[in-house]
Order: sequence, then C-alpha cells, then structure tokens
Amino acid sequence: MSTRTQTKRSKFHSLLQDQIRNEFNAEHQYIAIALWFDNADLPILAKYFYKQAVEERNHAMMIARYLLDLDISVEVANTDAAKSEFANAKEPIALALSQEQTVTEQIVQLAKTAREEGDYQGEQFMQWFLKEQVEEVSTMRTLLTVAERASANLFDLENYVSREMSSPSDASGAPHAAGGAL
Repeated sequence: MSTRTQTKRSKFHSLLQDQIRNEFNAEHQYIAIALWFDNADLPILAKYFYKQAVEERNHAMMIARYLLDLDISVEVANTDAAKSEFANAKEPIALALSQEQTVTEQIVQLAKTAREEGDYQGEQFMQWFLKEQVEEVSTMRTLLTVAERASANLFDLENYVSREMSSPSDASGAPHAAGGAL
C-alpha cells in the first residue's frame, strides 16, 4: 500500500487518461498500416509507419510520465481493434490523415480544458503536443497528395518517402516519456 497521497484528479487529468488510450489506439493503427505495407512489399512505407507507431507509443508514455510526476495513478485501458485490410496504398494513408486530424481535435480539447480549469502547468504541457500535431497533419496530408499523384506507381511513393520523410525526427523540447522514449 502506497503512503503517497494522491493528487486530486481534475477533468483535464481524466482527459489525459483518455488520451493515453487514444495514443495507444493510434499506435496500434499505425502498426496495422505498417504490416499492410510490409505485406504489400513496400518496405519504405512499412518502415515509416512502424516508426510512426513508436512515436504514438512515446506520446502515450509522455502523458503517463506527466501524470506520474503529479502523483496521479495511470490507468491503461484496452485499445480498439485496428483496421488491417485496405483496397490500395492510398486508403491507409487517408486513414492515417483522418487519425491525425482526430488526435489534433483531442489535443486542442485537452489544452482548452487545462486553460478553462486554470491549470497553467497542464496548458504548458500541451503546447508541445499542439505543435507536434500541426506537423503530423501536414505530413500525412502531403503523403496522401503524393500517393494520389503516384497513383499505381508505388515505387514513386516509396522513393518520395525514402527521400523526403526518412530523416530523424526532431524531438527537442519534447516531454519526457515514462520508461524513456524508444
């Protein structure tokens, strides 16, 4: 039994708990997308989405670390089933874009709730995620545009990802992840 006192949980903290689940859902969806690309013998796209899955996992663990730092227990809820079957290479990318747009809405709601509750530390914590989501939506939108232009020539799409999207991501200023970022 812990002798530590539990910090009172606000609506913002409850939404953060929900966001951990949302980030793990995103991780699982990216794994499913990566596996689909891997199975389609598109290794560059597969590698990119495997990396995106790890990034979503890290986001969940950043939120977990924040809650732990506030002495709030972290709950890990079950994740939803991921979509694994796609008709073509554009479909999983469109799903990824939609997912990033949804996550952006969730992050905006978190920042708004922190502000409404006068949780200035929570609002500051969310700033990195807000910036990250602008980049994520933009990247997926561009990738979908390139996929549409490449049409059936998936090697052009692979070459684009290899050339333009394979550089290491800059996580400077990112919150710490519980257990360390992968």
